[in-house]
Amino acid sequence: MTEAEIVPEPPAQQPRRLRRTVLTLATMVLILFGVPCGLLVFTGQDWPAWVRGLGSAVFFFGALLYGRMMVLGHGRRHRDWAARIGDTTLGVIWVLFTCSILAQLLRLPLWAGGVDDPLRSRVTAGAAVVAALVLLGWGHYEAMRVSRVREVSVTIPRLGAGLDGLRVVLLTDTHYGPINRARWSAGVVDVVNALDADLVCHTGDIADGTVTQRLEQAAPLGQVKARYGRAYVTGNHEYFSEAQEWLDHMRELGWDALHNRHIVLTRDGSSLVVAGVDDRTAALSGKPGHRTDHAAALAGADPDLPVLLLAHQPRQIDGAVEHGIDLQISGHTHGGQIWPFHYLVLTDQPVLHGLSRHGERTQLYTSRGTGFWGPPFRVFAPSEITLITLRAGDPQT
Repeated sequence: MTEAEIVPEPPAQQPRRLRRTVLTLATMVLILFGVPCGLLVFTGQDWPAWVRGLGSAVFFFGALLYGRMMVLGHGRRHRDWAARIGDTTLGVIWVLFTCSILAQLLRLPLWAGGVDDPLRSRVTAGAAVVAALVLLGWGHYEAMRVSRVREVSVTIPRLGAGLDGLRVVLLTDTHYGPINRARWSAGVVDVVNALDADLVCHTGDIADGTVTQRLEQAAPLGQVKARYGRAYVTGNHEYFSEAQEWLDHMRELGWDALHNRHIVLTRDGSSLVVAGVDDRTAALSGKPGHRTDHAAALAGADPDLPVLLLAHQPRQIDGAVEHGIDLQISGHTHGGQIWPFHYLVLTDQPVLHGLSRHGERTQLYTSRGTGFWGPPFRVFAPSEITLITLRAGDPQT
């Protein structure tokens, strides 16, 4: 079965799936809040009763607040203020959860140094909290700043000499959302315009919300400059709101919306097919005409020309290999965004970030993303605006 043939599951299975989802989420919240509570408050610290009570209350009511804010912020009501609180809480508790576990490695050297409990456990708890605060402060700065430029050179054997040195700028996962980042968006566009791009691409997850909600933040995209074109494809988050409306809006801003179609870029007698496919979740969204369809995207294209494919998820690389794509550019992974979530991402995606080869012809470049999703933190996963320079010739030389 191909991605284009995936259909929504029968309605009778929906309630069962919803119950599993709710149970899974509840278990995750219990673990995320329960583990640091146990390790920081009840594991040998011998805190006074009032400290144990206060710590328990903070984690208990924090978990309740988190659940409530996520429902209000990301449920049917879409309250941005609630989403900001819920998303931030998620980032804080994830980092604290990680630091609480890693801090336990201090116990052995402290024990070897003759430090007994409760001091040993209190030092361990303090180290976890301090490390979490440092990582959260640094991670917030990394998330909110304008992305740095990452330069990559990709050799495509089939690329004609006239396109050697073509400059492609990749934006992805801007995730305009509950935190108004209109100034950040304008700053990103300023950086892009300074790169003197031949082609600018956006590979999806443009926003969390509707066009109306994120109009101000998306507006600077209309000012992006590129010598030969600007191309956009949908990501999975578009299918949580208004995928077709985002495609239409990007057309209004002057971008080519590559909704399972392609354009041809020509310079100095050489041509490049620039194709795009919908996100792999498109068929499950129930939106008519939305699905991953490589055949439709390449219909009518000269098979002898090299192909640059825009596809949101690295996991879509199998279809690219099957259809002889030369280079696929993607996002979606965020490079993990907050360590050690990196390892969970790799259970779903073939690569985390960077350039990789798949099959005899196809290469894949995966960006860490230009923005961030949800928690306003990036830890050991810096954002990027990618400048990809295409080179003609043999990659072995």
